[in-house]
Amino acid sequence: MSLDNTNFAILDGGMGRLLERLGAPFRLPEWSALSLIEAPHYVAQAHQAYVDSGAEIITTNSYGLVPHMIGDARFAAEGKQLADRAGRIAREVAAKANRKVQVAGCLPPLFESYRPGNFKAAEAPAILEVLIDGLKPHVDFWLIETQSSTAEALTALAAAKVTGLPVYVSYTLKDEDGRTQPPELRSGEAVDEAVTATLKAGASSVLFNCSQPEVMSAAVVAARESIGRSINPSAGLGVYANAFVPEPPSDEPYAGISEIRPDLDPANYLKWIRRWIDQGATIVGGCCGIGPEHIAAINASRVS
Repeated sequence: MSLDNTNFAILDGGMGRLLERLGAPFRLPEWSALSLIEAPHYVAQAHQAYVDSGAEIITTNSYGLVPHMIGDARFAAEGKQLADRAGRIAREVAAKANRKVQVAGCLPPLFESYRPGNFKAAEAPAILEVLIDGLKPHVDFWLIETQSSTAEALTALAAAKVTGLPVYVSYTLKDEDGRTQPPELRSGEAVDEAVTATLKAGASSVLFNCSQPEVMSAAVVAARESIGRSINPSAGLGVYANAFVPEPPSDEPYAGISEIRPDLDPANYLKWIRRWIDQGATIVGGCCGIGPEHIAAINASRVS
């Protein structure tokens, strides 16, 4: 079955795992930031792979550019410069494409992924200022991604909105037990309430990412209903799942690099993409473990 090409935009896939596959410098805690620091040509290569696969949106490699991943001292000395580098590399790749490719400026979780309790409201604005100042000359819109709570997401949204660029907010969902109902952020907040608050605060689109595909459909349905009742019923709705093997919650930071599920090959992932589009998603792509081959399968399935 083909996909209707008028209904959705194609986002890229995960950056960190692709850099690892390409042979780039890659380790925890720096994750994808290590390549940006030591071998940025790999970052350009990764972006190009997604453009070649059909991605219409590529995301800056700035997910790891936070103090807890690259260190407080390096962030203070080089944070803005590295953010500028991440934005510049993505823009250069997009500019070379023979079609329109947008650049999304990634604003990541500032105090560790999946840990809403670690959010420090007083420290967040200073970190966000560095990232936004470095990225903003190069991006078309902001993608505040892998947010575990509305507290962290709306803080970033307020900072990004000042630039005048559209702001997309993407939440990560509780998925450790394979749950589907009711869909919740990792903070325990209900998806429908989070979507309503996010649109009220000025987001242009709401997405869900870095969770297993099994939990995404319930969130998409809940979000579509909330968007329809919201102040912005034309807001975008996106999904980009990860391919992690299910893991129990852990309080140990950087416990290891998660395993990738063997069942989420391009053909099987495409089945999820079709479901989400049928449920109302207008932006689709992939997160950790979803690579160029998956994006190529989505692109190849479009109605010409």
